[in-house]
Amino acid sequence: MAKLGKRIRAARENFEGKAALSVEDAVALIKANASAKFDETVELAVNLGVDPRHADQMVRGVVGLPNGTGKTVRVAVFARGVKADEATAAGADIVGAEDLMETIQSGKIEFDRCIATPDMMPIVGRLGKILGPRNLMPNPKVGTVTMDVGNAVKAAKGGEVQFKVEKAGIVHGGVGKASFDDKALAENIRAFVGAVARAKPAGAKGTYLKKVSVSSTMGPGVSIDVASATTE
Repeated sequence: MAKLGKRIRAARENFEGKAALSVEDAVALIKANASAKFDETVELAVNLGVDPRHADQMVRGVVGLPNGTGKTVRVAVFARGVKADEATAAGADIVGAEDLMETIQSGKIEFDRCIATPDMMPIVGRLGKILGPRNLMPNPKVGTVTMDVGNAVKAAKGGEVQFKVEKAGIVHGGVGKASFDDKALAENIRAFVGAVARAKPAGAKGTYLKKVSVSSTMGPGVSIDVASATTE
């Protein structure tokens, strides 16, 4: 425990006094201090000038990270017949209909993304109280209610990230691993922030992108200059 405390203290000292860095400088700092024994996830937090309690200030969307997430994404698909076969061929981990609904109702949720064909939504709708709080509910706005299940599965496994603003007005998302090279992480960060910027709701007033911060799983966070995060 003492060793862990020493590592954390050293990391915090390295971050002290540093703020509003360029994306490249922030990435270099995060990578240099990601010293856990596993490949830490690089996580982004974007503070927005919105109040998600109002429907016209809700922010949600999806972004395809150009360099992937570095994470293995398990995908479940609600489909029947030809569409079920298409999902399986595309690499879906779980495919089903009523049987999949019953599995989820029993408390067994062994997937990170859920996709459904439109005709399956009456079944999926019964799972709203289970999938909704976990941000797993299929939604046409982010392409997870679709007849094109093959491409949806491939996108989910290939580095597509969904985002949704939380009650405090913050959007979180993983943008890669500490083992990624600096350029790949910088590209992913700008892609994520750009997607959040484009998802600005009609009801947002004043400054929309208020703060962008990046951290690794076990490390401190540092703020990124918003202009740097929104320019290529």
